[in-house]
Amino acid sequence: MELIKFINIDEESRVPKYQQIIDSIIHNISEENLKMGEKIPSINRFSEEFYLSRDTVEKAYSILKERNIINAIRGKGYYINRTKLISKTNILFLVNKLSSYKLRTYNSFINSIGANSHTDLMIYHCDESLFLNLLDKHKSSYNYYVIMPHFKTDDLKHVSFTDKTIKALKKLPQEKLVILDNVKSEMIGNHISVYQDFENDIYNALKGGISKIKKYEKIMLFYPENAVYPYPRRILHGFRKFCVEFKLDFEILEEVFDDMIIKKGDLFITIEESDLVNLVKQAKEDEFVLGKDIGIISYNDTPLKDLLGITVISTDFKIMGETTADMILNNKKGRVKVPFNLIERDSL
Repeated sequence: MELIKFINIDEESRVPKYQQIIDSIIHNISEENLKMGEKIPSINRFSEEFYLSRDTVEKAYSILKERNIINAIRGKGYYINRTKLISKTNILFLVNKLSSYKLRTYNSFINSIGANSHTDLMIYHCDESLFLNLLDKHKSSYNYYVIMPHFKTDDLKHVSFTDKTIKALKKLPQEKLVILDNVKSEMIGNHISVYQDFENDIYNALKGGISKIKKYEKIMLFYPENAVYPYPRRILHGFRKFCVEFKLDFEILEEVFDDMIIKKGDLFITIEESDLVNLVKQAKEDEFVLGKDIGIISYNDTPLKDLLGITVISTDFKIMGETTADMILNNKKGRVKVPFNLIERDSL
């Protein structure tokens, strides 16, 4: 829609002309006369249309750019960058998948960041191309970029970062970047990191429960090798390290198979929710009592696991969200590791 016909410059007003331009553009966005991504007139055309100096229009556009309301694309012109104008701090929250525990982190963040901000949640499904496209599209639109980096290779293996994603993230102003949940040495810089340490976290959490774990005959970890959303292999490394150090009989399986042989004295560690459901169902059918005949530990806590009495090893996702918000609000930098604990319930 042509912006010019909606602009009103009052020659008699005491309001500076550049401020009138800013107010008019904001008003037209609020009235939905202008949409996200819509092109607006060039500085030259704007100044000619309203008999204004080029410096006046340039000053207005510069302020609109600083407030992330418009964006300049070299060789193409100026475009509307966002439509949420009441926010002073605009945040892109970019996650790899929409799981219950990712949502807990997001909700905790939203509750802590306060009303003086606007946060857009976007999902890239562990897909490098989608991630890069989203980042490129919004690279000038936000005050902060909160990113959970988890990607999948062509053969459905997990990687924390790829060469292309590292390159793209380094192009962002580092003071605006927040790396959440996952870190890598290549991403050292003046940004915020709030993370879990997958290998050492599972090792230390299981070590904390060794007195009960060593009573079981065998430990089995269900690690999905070809999941749609793959998991860090550092979980495997930490699990193996724990079992070898304490001389425990262990096995790593891809999934809970139908009619799987379950023996008294088995301890199972599940990662995916579907495996936990299938395991509990089979144990019930075989009349095994959880925490007595067999044990179950699940990865990542949820309210439902708490209700069902399932022991978990889990990052505190609430603290992850709260810490991230606190660091943004107080302009802090550096790395913060989130607590990871064994929460004992009836299933162990």
